Amino acid sequence: MLGVSEESVRRWRRTWEEGGADGLRRRPATGRPPKLDDAQVERVRTALEQGAQAHGFEADLWTLERVGLVIERVTGVVLSRASVWRLLTGRLGWSLQRPERRAVERDESEIARWIAHEWPRIKKGQ
Repeated sequence: MLGVSEESVRRWRRTWEEGGADGLRRRPATGRPPKLDDAQVERVRTALEQGAQAHGFEADLWTLERVGLVIERVTGVVLSRASVWRLLTGRLGWSLQRPERRAVERDESEIARWIAHEWPRIKKGQ
């Protein structure tokens, strides 16, 4: 009826009999605590929002290595690339952004003209 196994029901009943309703309450996740507390994460967020050039990098582009260096400078904590990625995407809510690779000389109006006039002529084989 509930879509759970009988063994789960038996286990929940034993837990309830031994500890009551408090025994059935959700427990905090176990595992290693995060290396950065909430205040440190906010300091990192503030530092990253200033941009990469504000931290001495030539281009205003963030890489995992650069973010890792800023985290170490701001907090004194060294994180692996994987941990930096988890911090950015998980706790900070950032996503992967890739810069568009376009020529500086690109002329949108000329491209639109070519598509409207030249491409139909070429497509017809004239």
